[in-house]
Amino acid sequence: MPETYRYDVEILHLLVSPAHAYFGRARDGAADVPTTDAQTAEVVAGKGIVGDRFFGKAAHMDAAVTLFAVESLEAIAAELGAGPFNPLLTRRNVVLRGAQLAPLLGQDFALESGGSAVSFHGGRHAQPCAWMNQMLAPDAHPAMRGRGGIRCRALTSGLLHRGPAVLVSPVPLDPAQAGRASLLRPSRLP
Repeated sequence: MPETYRYDVEILHLLVSPAHAYFGRARDGAADVPTTDAQTAEVVAGKGIVGDRFFGKAAHMDAAVTLFAVESLEAIAAELGAGPFNPLLTRRNVVLRGAQLAPLLGQDFALESGGSAVSFHGGRHAQPCAWMNQMLAPDAHPAMRGRGGIRCRALTSGLLHRGPAVLVSPVPLDPAQAGRASLLRPSRLP
């Protein structure tokens, strides 16, 4: 059996929204869509979070759930001399404290919370959109690059619960690095 590493983390927010809020021109404002900061979120293997805008969408199967370290947002606010920012404005599904996420790209890992465990595959960086300049602060979009979290595929079904959790990783992580930008992998395109 391969070695695993266990890290105490906290699930601060579980964002579930049936529609996109950020589309079109930022000057026109965000769409008024229902958004829930849920106590629990039901995850279905291969589909994502029940009730979320990416649930079961073919184009998003490999990246239906976004994980985000709140330390990144805190570091961005400090760098910009702004904030504190509302983590829900980033539109990430699972906002964690104490989790270095970038090393999980390409890895299978699990989040254990409330007596349930859900396994994920870390697919790719969650790239920030230009809306962050409007929703958070000027220059938040470039500041968020490399620390916008990771997009994941749900490997198993289960419930995620807000509150104390354990991140089970196949690779060592450094929670002190949770707010640092990671280098993005170079594009394969010319």
